[in-house]
This record gives sequence, structure tokens and C-alpha cells, in this order.
Amino acid sequence: MNREDFPLLSELVYGKLLVYLDNAATTQKPRQMLDAMTDAYLHRNANIHRGVHHLSQVATEKHEQARQRVADFLGARSAKEIVFTKGTTDSLNMLAFSFGEAFVREGDEIIVSQSEHHSNIVPWQMLCERKNARLRVLPLDDSLRIDASQLENLFNERTRIISVAHVSNVLGCIEPVEEIIRIAHSRNIPVCIDGAQSAPHLPIDVQALDCDFYACSAHKMYGPTGLGVLYGKEQWLEQLPPAEGGGEMIEHVRFDKTTYNQLPYKFEAGTPDFIGSCAFAAALDYLDFIGRKQICEYENSLTAYLENRLAEVEGVRIYSRGTEKAGAVSFNVYHDDRLLHPFDIGTLLDRQGIAVRTGHHCAEPLMDYLGIPGTVRASLALYNDRQDVDALIKALRIAAEMLR
Repeated sequence: MNREDFPLLSELVYGKLLVYLDNAATTQKPRQMLDAMTDAYLHRNANIHRGVHHLSQVATEKHEQARQRVADFLGARSAKEIVFTKGTTDSLNMLAFSFGEAFVREGDEIIVSQSEHHSNIVPWQMLCERKNARLRVLPLDDSLRIDASQLENLFNERTRIISVAHVSNVLGCIEPVEEIIRIAHSRNIPVCIDGAQSAPHLPIDVQALDCDFYACSAHKMYGPTGLGVLYGKEQWLEQLPPAEGGGEMIEHVRFDKTTYNQLPYKFEAGTPDFIGSCAFAAALDYLDFIGRKQICEYENSLTAYLENRLAEVEGVRIYSRGTEKAGAVSFNVYHDDRLLHPFDIGTLLDRQGIAVRTGHHCAEPLMDYLGIPGTVRASLALYNDRQDVDALIKALRIAAEMLR
């Protein structure tokens, strides 16, 4: 893994070379992606789909090639199943609104899990409030993974959709989504997968998973910010109404009636990020050049090393230790059963050039379940190495000693 491809990793923080371990929040960007973005602005900056001039035609072609690139990367059956959005949050909000308009009525039920990110809770809550429906919660097992065996207990004739994360953004656990999908489909219930934390780390094939919807963000996959994807099986997307109105998503507009465009454009109102899509395609090319299987194996080894080194530090409590993970480890530090506040730990690590994330990680219901205000989360990417982990451990020992 070539760290030199990532310019920001050469930055100094408080006079120390940056150790960046906040990749679950966003990843750093390779030069190849940055060059693709610059090239698009320099040579193809023209609005797409509606222009007859050369620049618009070329920009449109590149944007649709990027859509096909995403479809290939995720294993979609067709590029028509790839909707460009602003990110995972936007994808989940779009789906919750559209699916709710089409299929949710008063008294219906939607299932999420105990450990979901707020982006996979609040949009469904808002839907339930609009429709007077009910949100039900799938519990966790003793290892803090989603307990798929409890799913049958939540099902009834009013269950309309299940939406769960593939990988916990807090704990890094790889959730049993294959089993959840199998059980749900046996009842003809569709499943949405929040792939924000799985797409950067795991080889994804949505057809093999057989999920009905899958959401992810470009910026967590070494791509640009403000761009995301909602994958949906064509038969589902055809049935859903658009969530937003405006240019591009229409076929014809009359004051008495508007008809909508074909897939996927009926979900893409307004000017899309045709620059970002080209940069995202370059980021996906970068990942495939290295090899997603190789990335997964490397990160698995590094995650195990991180957990083992953390366990050496006095007072460290690792959450869901030993479960199969994808790049993230959450922990806290205690002294005589007293929690050393994660914010204080994170601040002292920052002063030593170590970037981690602290707090509830947009998963307050999980923190309430654990009975803690938050955690320290160290999250890895393909450019991290054992030296980064060792630097974290050294800095953590200093921070913990100061707070004790």
C-alpha cells in the first residue's frame, strides 16, 4: 500500500507527522482521484444530459461511464439500479420517503437494529411519524452483533421493510446481513443495507447478498465528499415515487400533470455532481488496482494487531473484542472503575499527532444500551500500518497516565 499516493498523510500536527485513524468518518484521498477531479474541471466542465454542444456530450458520457463503474464495483445487474445521491444519509432519507409513500400505511412496522447510525434510525422515525407507523428494534447478542435469531419474533403481517448496517460504524462488527436477508425474504420483506462502513473494506456484490437496497458514500471510499449511491433492485425502484422534483427527473411537465423520467434519472433532480462522479470512478479504479481481497486481508490483520496492542494498555476496555470486524475498534480507558472520558483521551491523543474519533459516533441508542457517554474509536484504512498502531499505543499510555 503506497502511502505516498495520499498527500495529506505528510501533514504535521503540532510538529508531529500525522497518524490518521479516523477513517470511518472519512478517508484521505489518493492523487489519482484528485487528478481525475482536476482533469474533469479543466476539460469537461459542462452541465450534462441536456446540452447538445461538445463539452456537454463528453461530460455526459463520462458521468454515465462512472455510473456503470459503480454498478460494476457493487455487482449491480444494471447501471439503471444505481442512483447518485449526496451520500449514505441522503440515500437512506430518499429511500425512507419514497418507500414510505408507496408502501407504508398507518399501523405498519419498520425494523432497524439497536446499533444503527442515526442516519438509519431518524429517517425511518420521521416516516413513522408521518404515517402513524411503528419502528421496531432488533436486539444485539452477547458479542454486541445484531441478533438475527430474534428477527422472527419481530415479524408480523404489518412488517414492511428492514434496514440494518452491514458493518457497525461504532464497533466495526460485520453484521449477519446474509442471514437477515434470507429470513426476511422468506417472508417477502425487502431489506435495505447501510453499506457506509462495508463498501470501503469488504468486496461487495449486491446480487450475491440479494439485498433490495444498498447505500454508501464516496468520501468513505477514497472518493470526493458530497456524493453517494443508492442501489436498488430495478423492480423496486420502478415502483417507488421520486423523493424530489425539478429538472432531469421529469419526462414532461404540464400544469395539470407531470410525468417522470426513466430509471435512474427520476430520482436525480437537478444538476448531479458530474465532476465528483468521475473522481469517484478513479477512486474505485484505485481500489481495484490494489485488489479488494488484498485490502480486506491486510486490514483484517491490522485490526487484529490493533486489538491485541490495545489490550496491553492498563485499563483499556475493548467493545466487541474478537468479533469479525472491518476496520474499526472502539474502546474506553478506566482507572479504578472510573471512566477516563473519551473526549479527554481524544484531545490528548490529538496533541501527540494522533487523529481518532470520540463521542457517541451518531449512535446514541447504542451508547445508552452500553451505559456509557461515548467511546474512543480508532478506524483503519489501506494506508495505515503497524507503525501507526504503535504510535497510538504509545500516545494512549501517556494520555491515560496524565488523566489518572
